[in-house]
Amino acid sequence: MSFLIDSSIMITSQILFFGFGWLFFMRQLFKDYEVRQYVVQVIFSVTFAFSCTMFELIIFEILKVLNSSSRYFHWKMNLCVILLILVFMVPFYIGYFIVSNIRLLHRQRLLFSCLLWLTFMYFFWKLGDPFPILSPKHGILSIEQLISRVGVIGVTLMALLSGFGAVNCPYTYMSYFLRNVTDADILALERRLLQTMDMIISKKKRMAMTRRTMFQKGEVHNKPSGFWGMIKSVTTSAPGSENLTLIQQEVDALEELSRQLFLETADLYATKERIEYSKTFKGKYFNFLGYFFSIYCVWKIFMATINIVFDRVGKTDPVTRGIEITVNYLGIQFDVKFWSQHISFILVGIIIVTSIRGLLITLTKFFYAISSSKSSNVIVLLLAQIMGMYFVSSVLLIRMSMPLEYRTIITEVLGELQFNFYHRWFDVIFLVSALSSILFLYLAHKQAPEKHMAP
Repeated sequence: MSFLIDSSIMITSQILFFGFGWLFFMRQLFKDYEVRQYVVQVIFSVTFAFSCTMFELIIFEILKVLNSSSRYFHWKMNLCVILLILVFMVPFYIGYFIVSNIRLLHRQRLLFSCLLWLTFMYFFWKLGDPFPILSPKHGILSIEQLISRVGVIGVTLMALLSGFGAVNCPYTYMSYFLRNVTDADILALERRLLQTMDMIISKKKRMAMTRRTMFQKGEVHNKPSGFWGMIKSVTTSAPGSENLTLIQQEVDALEELSRQLFLETADLYATKERIEYSKTFKGKYFNFLGYFFSIYCVWKIFMATINIVFDRVGKTDPVTRGIEITVNYLGIQFDVKFWSQHISFILVGIIIVTSIRGLLITLTKFFYAISSSKSSNVIVLLLAQIMGMYFVSSVLLIRMSMPLEYRTIITEVLGELQFNFYHRWFDVIFLVSALSSILFLYLAHKQAPEKHMAP
C-alpha cells in the first residue's frame, strides 16, 4: 500500500514538472514560431520532467520522504528512462529532422536517420576509451556504461559554464569594471555617426546624378552589341562608370563604418545606464555581490589548482567539514551531525533551484540567438540533450555535497562509477574555462576604451 502511495506522489510530481516544461516550451522557446512537430515538444517536456524528478529524489533522500525501497525503485526507473531518452530517442530524432530538411534525402530519411544515429552511438561509445570510466563487470547497455559516458559530456559542459560564470558574474556586477562614460563622449560619437550618414547621403546623390547624366547621354542604352562590342566593353569603359564604381566602394566602406559607430553608440548608452543603475540601492547590492563572487572565484580557482596538483578529492561533504573546523577552532559544544543535515539540505536546495533557473535562462538566450523556422526543431532537441546530460551530471557532483548517510541509495543506483574522476575532471575543465574567461574579458575590457577613443 505504501508503495502505491509513494508512486502516486512521484507520478503527480512528474505530471506537474511535465506541465511546467510544456508551458516553458510554448511561452518562452516557441512563442515566435509555429509548433510543427508535437513530438519535439513532448520529448523536451519529458526530459525536463525526469531531470527535475532526479533533483526531487535528492531532496527526498535528505528529508527521508517516501519508503527507502520506493525511492530506490524510482531512482532506478528514472535513470533508465532519462538514459533511454538521451542515448536513443533524442539523437535519433535530431538525425531525423536534419535529414528531413535535406530535399535530396527526403524519401529515404528513415534510413539516413538510422545511419546518423549509429554514427552517434559509435562516437558516444568511443568516448569511454581515453577516460577511466569503463567497467568490465557490467554489460554493454548497463546503466553504469551509459551514465559514465553521459557524465563525461555533462560534467564538461557544467565545468565550462561554471568557469565562465564564476568570472563573468563579478565582472558584470561590479561597478569597478565599468568604463567612465560621459555625455561628451556620447555626443562626440553621435556627431561622428551623423557626419558619416551625411557623407553617405551626399555620395549616393552623386551616384544618382551620374546615372542620370549617363542616361541622358545615351551611355546606358547605346551599348555596342556582338562579340567585338563585348570585347570593347571589357577593355574600355566610360568615365562615368569608373566614377560610379569608386563612389560605390566609398559608400560601402562608409556604411560599414556607420554600423560600427551605431553599435558603439548603443554600447555607450548601455554603459551609462549601468553607471546610473550602480548608484541605486539595488545596484550597490549587486556591486557587493560582485565583490563576494570575485572572492569566491579566486578561492574556487585556488582550490581547483590544489586539487589538480595534489590529486585530492574530498571525502567529507564541505558543509560538515566546514562546521567541524569552526567548532574545533572555537572550542564550543555543537551538534555537528544535526546542523550539517539541515544546512546541507538548504545548500542542496539552493544549488538545485539556481541550476534549473540558470540553465533555463541560458537555453532561452541560446535558442533565440541561433534558431530559425527550419532549424528550431533540431535546436530544441539539442537543448533537451544538453539539459538532460547537465542534470544527470549535477546528480554525480551534488552527491559529494551530501552527508555520507544520504549517498547510499544514490551510490547504489549509479553503480560502480569512478566518482573521484568526475570531480577531478570538473576541476581541470573549470580551471581552463575560468582562466580563458579571465584572459578574454581582460582583452575585451582593455580594447573597449581604445576603440571608443579612436578618431
